[in-house]
Amino acid sequence: MNPTLQRISSLLILSFYFACTYSQDKDLIQFSGVIVESDSLRPVPFTRVIIKGSGRGTLADYSGYFSFVAQKKDTIIFSAMGYRRAQYIIPDTLSGNKYSLIQTLNMDTIMLATAVIYQWLTPEEFKKVFLIANVYVTDLDRAKKNLEREEMKEKFETMPMDGNMNYKSSMQQYQSKLYWAGQYPQNNLLNPFAWAQFVKMWREGKLKIKGGNEKKE
Repeated sequence: MNPTLQRISSLLILSFYFACTYSQDKDLIQFSGVIVESDSLRPVPFTRVIIKGSGRGTLADYSGYFSFVAQKKDTIIFSAMGYRRAQYIIPDTLSGNKYSLIQTLNMDTIMLATAVIYQWLTPEEFKKVFLIANVYVTDLDRAKKNLEREEMKEKFETMPMDGNMNYKSSMQQYQSKLYWAGQYPQNNLLNPFAWAQFVKMWREGKLKIKGGNEKKE
């Protein structure tokens, strides 16, 4: 090839390269903004701000602010968990190299599938426990359970009081003594409410006579 033609070709290629580079640099802008909710205008933190088709972008901070380098005519995608995705096209008529935007996002309701949490690690373990489990409850089982409750209740009633209960009982007796000081104490034999409670307990079979004739196991 003629050296002169080779030089001319090289100059044309370099000119075209610098022209393209200048054109791209001319379209570059500093794209900044804040992302807020559409109804409350509260910031949406950690929103993904991505240039469509390139995968380049940034992540908004806690206050919803973002800033990165983009080009005119770029389509910007805004996405955040719990919000509908939005997009914005940067105008190509900008005269400066900086552009700011307040982008709003609408809240979205995401229906998730029902998740059932079990205490077993694997389905095989659940099947094994399920097969050996006794899921049948008979009337006899219920009766035994009720009798156990009555037995525990009876043992609780005969259990001696601890220090705290003894202190409360002593203080109640002392307060009653001060209340009736200088007057006749109350006689429950003349108290209609006490008689009504006595008759009720007698009908329900809650009265127990304790004496020396009780059998000891």
